[in-house]
Amino acid sequence: MNTAPIITKVWSFCTTLRDDGVSYGDYLEQLTYLIFLKMADEYAKPPYSRDIGIPPEFNWQSLKSRRGAELEFHYVTLLQDLGTRTGMLGQIFTKAQNKIQDPAKLYRLIAMVDSTDWVTMGADIKGDIYEGLLEKNAEDTKSGAGQYFTPRALIRAIVECVRPEPGKLVADPACGTGGFFLAAYDFITNADNFQLNVKQKAFLKHEAFHGNEIVANTRRLCLMNMFLHNIGEIDGVATISPNDSLVADAGKRFDYVLANPPFGKKSSMTFTNEEGEQEKDDLTYNRQDFWASTSNKQLNFVQHIRTMLKTTGHAAVVVPDNVLFEGGAGETIRKKLLENTDLHTILRLPTGVFYAQGVKANVIFFDNREASPNPWTKEVWYYDYRTNIHHTLKKKPMRFEHLSEFIECYNSRNRHRRKATWDDEDAPDGRWRSYSYEELTGRDKTSLDVFWLKDKSLVDLDNLPEPEELAEQIIENLESGLDSFRKVLARLQRH
Repeated sequence: MNTAPIITKVWSFCTTLRDDGVSYGDYLEQLTYLIFLKMADEYAKPPYSRDIGIPPEFNWQSLKSRRGAELEFHYVTLLQDLGTRTGMLGQIFTKAQNKIQDPAKLYRLIAMVDSTDWVTMGADIKGDIYEGLLEKNAEDTKSGAGQYFTPRALIRAIVECVRPEPGKLVADPACGTGGFFLAAYDFITNADNFQLNVKQKAFLKHEAFHGNEIVANTRRLCLMNMFLHNIGEIDGVATISPNDSLVADAGKRFDYVLANPPFGKKSSMTFTNEEGEQEKDDLTYNRQDFWASTSNKQLNFVQHIRTMLKTTGHAAVVVPDNVLFEGGAGETIRKKLLENTDLHTILRLPTGVFYAQGVKANVIFFDNREASPNPWTKEVWYYDYRTNIHHTLKKKPMRFEHLSEFIECYNSRNRHRRKATWDDEDAPDGRWRSYSYEELTGRDKTSLDVFWLKDKSLVDLDNLPEPEELAEQIIENLESGLDSFRKVLARLQRH
C-alpha cells in the first residue's frame, strides 16, 4: 500500500491549523494523543478486549460525543488526567497540553483520526505514516525539531555496518524519535538477514530496545513511533527513560549502542541567582567511570557509551569534529578510547545532511574490550565522505545509495580483511585508508582529525558546486552564524 496519500491527508490538515498559530510540532503532538486514544478504543473491543487503563469518562467515545466549548474543556481535562497515569499511557500524556484553540477544528481532527482503523493497519504502513510526519516536522528548521531527527539514510547505513543480531540488547542514551531502534528492528526482522523464532520475536518486541530522552515531547514521539512499528505494547512498560543518561551509570550493559547525541559543545544547568534571575552554568559530570571530567557534552557521551557496553559490545556514535581534535580532556579520552576499545572505523560526513545547520560530523565505530596492558586499537580505517562531496537537504539530499561504497569497504562480515581503495594519482588511497595506532598517537594531541584528499574546489574552479548548491550552503552557514549570535546575545542579556 502506498503511504504517501495517507501522509498527505493526515498532514494537510496542519495547513489549516497553521493559520491559528499551531506549529508542525504542536500538530504532531496532538495527533499522537488522538491516535493513541483511538487505538486504545479499538483494543478495548473484541477480539482484543484489553483494558488499557483509560477511565470510561476519558475514552475515545467521550471525545466523539462532544462539540464546541464542552469538547475543548473536556479535552484539556482528559490530557491532564491521563498524564498522571503509569506505564506507557502516562509517558505518552506527560505534560500534555491542548494546542488547538478552535473547538471546531479539534472536532474535525478527531473525525479524521476516527475514520481510520489503526490497529488492523499493518505496522509497516502506520509506521511509515508516522515516520513521514516526523521527517516533515524535522524540515521545519525554525522549530528546532531537526536536532532530534537523524537522517534515516545515515542511520540505515550505520545499522547495515554494525549488523545487530537477534536476542541482543540495543541502547541509545539520547534516542530522539527512535530512528536507530526502528532501523535495527527492520534489519533484524528482514528475512534475508535472519529467520526469527517465536522467542526471538517476543524478545525483539518487548526487551531489545532501551533508551533515554529528557525532552518530554520528543520522548512521547519516540514511544509512539516505536509502538506503531510494533515495538512494545500499548498497555506495557515504557523502555524509554526520561532521565538524563549522563548523570550516573544505570548499571545495565548492552550489546549495541547506536547514538547521535544532541549537538552542542557544552552541558549546562539552569539555576536562579540571588536576584531571582535565571542563569545557566556549565555542567561537569563527576563520575568514577569516566576517564576525564569535562563540560563537553559530546565527550561525556562518548565516555558514557563506552561504560554502557558489555565487554563484547559494539558502538557507533555520531560526533562533531571537536571530539576528534579538542585538547585537554579530549586528548585524554581519545587516548583511553584507543587503548581500551578497538576504535576501528571513522566515517567523515559532509555538511548539508543534518537539519541542524552547518554541522561537521563523523561516525566513530568501536568495540569494547576487557582490560589489557596493551592497546586494543591496532589501526583506524577512515572513509572520507566529506571532501568534494556536496549535499543539501532539499535539492540534493544524501541517500542510502550514497553510502553503499562505505558499507562495502567497511566489510562487516570480516572487517579484518579490509583493503584500501585506489582511485587516481591525486588520491592514491581513494576515500578509504587506514592509520596505525602509532601514527595516530604520534600526532599532536592524539588528533584523529585526519585528511588526505585534495579539496578540488580550492584548486580547480571548474569543480565548484552548482550555484544552487553554493547558495544553500551560504544560507546554512549564515543561519548557523545567526543562531550562534542569538545565543551569545541571550547570555549577555542574562548577565
